[in-house]
Order: sequence, then C-alpha cells, then structure tokens
Amino acid sequence: MSKHNITLIPGDGVGPEITEAVQRVIAGAGVEVNWDVQHAGTDVFEAEGVPLPGRVIESIKKNKVALKGPVTTPVGTGFRSVNVTLRQELDLYACLRPCKSYAGARCVYPNVDLVVVRENTEDLYAGIEFQKDKEETLELIEFIKSKTKKVIRPDSGISIKPISVFGTERIVRFAFDYARKNGRKKVTSVHKANIMKHSDGLFLEVANNVAKSYPDIEYEDRIIDNMCMQLVQKPELYDVLVLPNLYGDIVSDLAAGLIGGLGLAPGANIGAEMAVFEATHGSAPKYKGLNKINPMAMMLSAIMMLNHIGEREAATRLDGAIASIIKEGKHVTYDMKPTPDDPTAVGTSQVADEIIRRVKG
Repeated sequence: MSKHNITLIPGDGVGPEITEAVQRVIAGAGVEVNWDVQHAGTDVFEAEGVPLPGRVIESIKKNKVALKGPVTTPVGTGFRSVNVTLRQELDLYACLRPCKSYAGARCVYPNVDLVVVRENTEDLYAGIEFQKDKEETLELIEFIKSKTKKVIRPDSGISIKPISVFGTERIVRFAFDYARKNGRKKVTSVHKANIMKHSDGLFLEVANNVAKSYPDIEYEDRIIDNMCMQLVQKPELYDVLVLPNLYGDIVSDLAAGLIGGLGLAPGANIGAEMAVFEATHGSAPKYKGLNKINPMAMMLSAIMMLNHIGEREAATRLDGAIASIIKEGKHVTYDMKPTPDDPTAVGTSQVADEIIRRVKG
C-alpha cells in the first residue's frame, strides 16, 4: 500500500515524546507514513507570537488527516486554546471519545464500553466572551436588563452559549450514523433542558426529531446531572452519548475515570473533510522529557486514525498488543501499576518497544 500523507503536530510538554513513541509503533505495524511535521503550542508562541501558525492549518487542509500531541492551554490568561481554534478553523464539529475497559487496568468497572460524541463548535466553547469592566460588557448588561428585566452585576464577566439547529442536527446525526456503522444499539442525548429551555431545550428538541429517522437505534435522553450519577452507578446501561460541547468535555473525562484514567482515553475531532486525532489528556509539562508518561491514550488515538484511513488490519494488531500488555501489567508506566512508586514501572519509550515487539510477532 502507498504511503499515507499525515500531518504530525508533536505539541509541547510531554507531547513530543509520546508522539515519537506513536510514530514508532505505527511503523512497527508496517504502515508507511509520510509525516508532515508542524509545530504549535507554547514554544511556537514564544518564538513567533502565535501558538498556531497558519502553516499548520494549511498542512491539515492539504493532508486531510492529522495526529496531534497535547498542547498547553494557559489558564485564565494568555492565548486561547489551540485545540478549540483547530476545531473551529477546520470545522471539526464532532469530538469522538471512546471509553472502553481493558482487562488488567486499574479501573472502577470492568465492563464499560461507551462512546462520547461531543459537539465541538458551539456552546460555551464558541469563545464569545465579554471581559469584566469593559465598555461593551457594561453595554451588554444594560441591553439584557432592558430586554429581560434581568439584573446582572456590573462586575461580571459574561460568556454567550449559542446552540443552533444546524450544529445540533449534524452532531446528533453523526452519533446515530456512528452507532449504525459500528453495531451500537443505543444513543442517549444529554442536556439541561429543564433549566436552559432555549439552548439545551433546542438541543433536545432537535435530537428528538433526528432520532425519528433512525428507528433501528434505541434512543433516550438524560439530564446532565442525572447522567453523571448514572454513569458512576451503572455505566453498562449506556452506549453512545451525544452532548453539547461543555457537557461532552466533562463527561468524557468522567468516563475516562471509569476505565482507568486519561492514560487510556483516546480522541478524534472529525469534520466533513478532515480529521485530527489526539489523546484526551493534557500536556503535563512537569513530566516533560522524563520518559515517564503513559503513551497508550495517544496510541489508541492513532489506532482510531488507522481505522479512519483504512489500515484496519494494522489497527487491530496494535489494539491487541496494547490489550495484552495491559492485561499482563508488566510493561506499563507508573500510573498503571498498583502504586505510583512501583519500581517495575517502565518508561514511555519502553512501552513502545514492547508493543513493537509484539505487533511484529
């Protein structure tokens, strides 16, 4: 098979070392890739004044597929999230986060097999914000008071939460189409429509209507707070969850906690033409260069990518190798040992070495 042209964004923090490990296991599985390496994140911001240069976007537009390491997002100040910008610039409207229990992992439940489908472009992550004390913020506060009689304190910051019929319909259809394609039995829409009747209420209304087009797939809805409780109590009852942006972000981390943590939580951001695959976890800068971080979430994201580009046989072999390593519990990083100070824990690169050994048979 010919080489695949794929954009590689190593990221920052631990990103470069886990992406390097992933490159090696993909090559070990016999998949030939021409990596178009593009840099983004804090180091690029310090050097160029922007965290996401236009050349990165252009590379993904050209190659249609990207594998991305984690990128640090400053808290409260600094530049906006590279992840959010990528999703919005490339219209990667669907965030896909499978959460599956692996035998041998230190997890709460042994039988979790969930897929979180998160809307990626709207909701509170749309980036429509008004800073405290700014003139436009005070004008907005006055406008809201004049139209609704609701009083907002003048020392407030404000975020706008847009949810559209268009955005909701395509993410719910994505969830149902994914369920059909992958033999899933049920889709659950998650919302807070009992309180936010014109945003979450619209999400629920549209989801209910879309569900009528998929009579072969069971459908239900859950209020977000109840959903969180149910996932902790009985996650085996759920299959595909479709959620607005913020809830999807929170619930995907909750679901990752059920299966052993973010070290086993892959992810993909998918649009009509392009797809970017990345681990759910962050850049963990304090572990940078220590050869300590679990690369499996990134590797599982790469497996999703291999399936996406048609390399299903290699994806199956890699998944089997990872599953066998987790089950044995020997060649794993510290976070997957009974205690974090376990002296038998191996490093990031050693996990890759063992996967390559097994995948080559």
